[in-house]
Amino acid sequence: MIIVHSPRCLGYAADGHPECPERVLTAVAELEESDHVWIVPEPCADADLLRVHTQAMIDAVKSGQFFDADTPFFPDIYELGRLSAGGAIVASEQALAGHTAFSLMRPPGHHAERSRVMGFCYFNNIAIAVARLLGERGVERAAILDFDCHHGNGTEDIFLGDDRVLFVSLHQSPCYPNTGLVSRKNCVSYPLAPGTGAAEFLAAFDDALAKISDFKPQLLAISAGFDAYKLDPITQMGLEIDTFGALGERVATFCHRHGTGATPLPSFGVLEGGYSRDFARCVDAFVTAWGCP
Repeated sequence: MIIVHSPRCLGYAADGHPECPERVLTAVAELEESDHVWIVPEPCADADLLRVHTQAMIDAVKSGQFFDADTPFFPDIYELGRLSAGGAIVASEQALAGHTAFSLMRPPGHHAERSRVMGFCYFNNIAIAVARLLGERGVERAAILDFDCHHGNGTEDIFLGDDRVLFVSLHQSPCYPNTGLVSRKNCVSYPLAPGTGAAEFLAAFDDALAKISDFKPQLLAISAGFDAYKLDPITQMGLEIDTFGALGERVATFCHRHGTGATPLPSFGVLEGGYSRDFARCVDAFVTAWGCP
């Protein structure tokens, strides 16, 4: 497994904010105990941002001229946002080269809409990476699978109506940002009630993979959130640590079944949410099972 990470992403924090450096730091320590290959990314280019975001939004992140109660301005957040998006791009390139890759970076991205910063997210990392593959790297059909506990409203906002992309989101409902209540066009939603446990979640996940199979993508991108864990402090779902291992096994099996010959379907993932004391163990369970089928 390729792990994409830069310690620079740990360089910002707000007192009491759940999206803190420590959560990624603990995941790095956990994953360093296994035999992964580590790659340090570089910031993405402004041209990469402009594929999915407006110039006005990019300028607002540079200057701090935006307001979202959950998403504070930091003096270097524009560069750190570009670095996190760069991590997603590196992971996507590794996927095209035949490697399974996971970007362990912050800030997360799936709430960032085309023209709006929100929900701890400044730029939409996975959308930036997928749009680049569609625009420059010859990928004609890509699926994005989002299992963060919160609906990936930003990713849906960016790709809604784009028939080159199938976006599938499994998320708690009701829950922030209170979107994803119904499926729309190429965006498939699985709103799941608070307290949903492993069996029901995995059944929905299997159904989501079946829809992705019908779409016949050339690549699978994963927004991996770990806040559906039963002890997460800001959500109310019921997954166990080993449930994330089961998700990883299913993704690995899917990619092997839908590849070309002995070559699995290219896949990469980016980190989204997850804020519990067991966050690192949840990440490790998923990554290990996905990377070692």
